[in-house]
Amino acid sequence: MPKEVEAKSILNKTKRKDPWFLDDYTINPFYACSFNCLFCYIRGSKYGEHMDSAMTIKVNAPELLDKQLGNRAKKGQYGIIVVASATDPYVKIEKEIKLTRRLLEVILKHRFPVHMITRSDLIVRDIDLLKEIDRKAILPEDLQEKLRVGTIISFSFSTLEDHVAKIFEPGATPPSKRLLAVEKMKKAGFKTGISLMPLLPFISDTGESLELLFSTFKKLDLDYVLPATLGLYGSEKADCKVLVLGAIKKHFPDLLCKYENWFNNSDEMPDFYKEAFYKKMAELSKKYGIPNSILQNAQTNLDWDE
Repeated sequence: MPKEVEAKSILNKTKRKDPWFLDDYTINPFYACSFNCLFCYIRGSKYGEHMDSAMTIKVNAPELLDKQLGNRAKKGQYGIIVVASATDPYVKIEKEIKLTRRLLEVILKHRFPVHMITRSDLIVRDIDLLKEIDRKAILPEDLQEKLRVGTIISFSFSTLEDHVAKIFEPGATPPSKRLLAVEKMKKAGFKTGISLMPLLPFISDTGESLELLFSTFKKLDLDYVLPATLGLYGSEKADCKVLVLGAIKKHFPDLLCKYENWFNNSDEMPDFYKEAFYKKMAELSKKYGIPNSILQNAQTNLDWDE
């Protein structure tokens, strides 16, 4: 059973709205994450190699959020709440304890818009609350003419291949089942898109893989796709760089030299790769008519490198 803590605060005000995720606020109901994705940027000695064993529940989160959102609402400080930025809102224990669901009830009470980001299919459980939030939320003034919805749903993928996902995101819902949830959320009427963060070099960023990804998302009539390159950090055994390179060595040994050449002395992919990557993403966005921004359409938002 995960540990429990009394948090001092649950609502975080962002310094600047992120153009990808449109976050004015963030909420993380849990510390660590049972999905244990090897490439996760929050990895490190704080949580250890197996983050699921470090899972901690913020048991007083709903009460804290009620107070904090109440104060913000009184001042008219409405904004999009991203759930969640440093964990997943639908970790395995959520099915039992329903903490994220209780937070959504508080968000609905105070009429704040939400952006849910997940690798789980459990989100379909909360369609009822998310629909009410979508209908009743008060958008911040800067988005009232651009967005017109109160709920945004982003499903994160690094691959569509279940066997590859089992290596790099072992605790998450398999991509095949995740796609079924994507379809349900889209059919339910939500603004629904994909966060391809990160794509895996020479594994899920190949021409064949990218065509499969975008053609699959086109069939689902998704509203946007947000791709990003891989970043790896740290040198300790629980850091994402060490864990991902270990997985490459074990499961994709022919790629190890390339990964080591890129990441032994850097945390990010080289500039020439990123330039080619975002050029290709823009081409695919235009080809399949899928916007590469939550706010803009595929015809007007193709300048990834700006």
